[in-house]
Amino acid sequence: MSDDTTLALLGEVKRLADAIERLAGPPPVVNDWTAADCFVWNAARHHLQPVARPNRVELQLIRGVDHVRDILQDNTLRFAEGFPANNVLLWGARGMGKSSLVKAVHADIRKTTGVSLKLVEVHREDISSLPGLLDILKVADHRIIVFCDDLSFDHDDTAYKSLKAALDGGIEGRPDNVLFYATSNRRHLLPRHMMENEQSTAINPSEAVEEKVSLSDRFGLWLGFHKCSQDDYLTMIDGYAEHFQLPLEQVQLHHEALEWATTRGGRSGRVAWQYIQDLAGRLRISIDRPQA
Repeated sequence: MSDDTTLALLGEVKRLADAIERLAGPPPVVNDWTAADCFVWNAARHHLQPVARPNRVELQLIRGVDHVRDILQDNTLRFAEGFPANNVLLWGARGMGKSSLVKAVHADIRKTTGVSLKLVEVHREDISSLPGLLDILKVADHRIIVFCDDLSFDHDDTAYKSLKAALDGGIEGRPDNVLFYATSNRRHLLPRHMMENEQSTAINPSEAVEEKVSLSDRFGLWLGFHKCSQDDYLTMIDGYAEHFQLPLEQVQLHHEALEWATTRGGRSGRVAWQYIQDLAGRLRISIDRPQA
């Protein structure tokens, strides 16, 4: 075989190899668990994106929800230590610190126990990709909380079936090292009119509604967050003011905070934080911004 023929064959082999590589697509992304404590699931790339600086508040600053805080902390601690624990649905009033509490408890448990507990956030629109995510998580040498913020489903949305299977169903079931936490304004995650429509058109209405409600039943703990009282609201204000050392007399602080809540149409942890942010700005004091 001549040198020219050999070179031609080698060139053809290289072109064939390049074509196969293009068809195969990019190599799989390697998920590095040592890169961070918190991750965001990128379903399109099948990748866990590390979050170097999570947006969270210290647990001691979350006031007015002591009872549910203690329940969530105990459940998370048991899971981190390798004991049985429940999936958790945090539901209720807007702005009362549901997502902040999840992130704060995660950080507090890591700090106090030293356990390698990871937090993976899944966006609502990526719920249908949960089976692929669980394939990655089940082989990890870590305890992992999968977290979905503001979870709810609209009519004609079948993604909730993927969530039901991931929470408890399926032959394989939920991996022992994985727990699900979700926040929602709805206790049953599905709109009332969707459940009523199913009931009115079904041959057996009770079975249709049962199918919808059973999604929430997959969460062993339901933690309710209700609109806070004036005393709880002012307790949040005092906690922030003390933590950030804002030099304002309590009488004036409370007067301004209540007036601020009136202009916002209600009291909540988020409203309290927005007032504190405004106050700190007026006083020209820099503060770290937690998320309420």
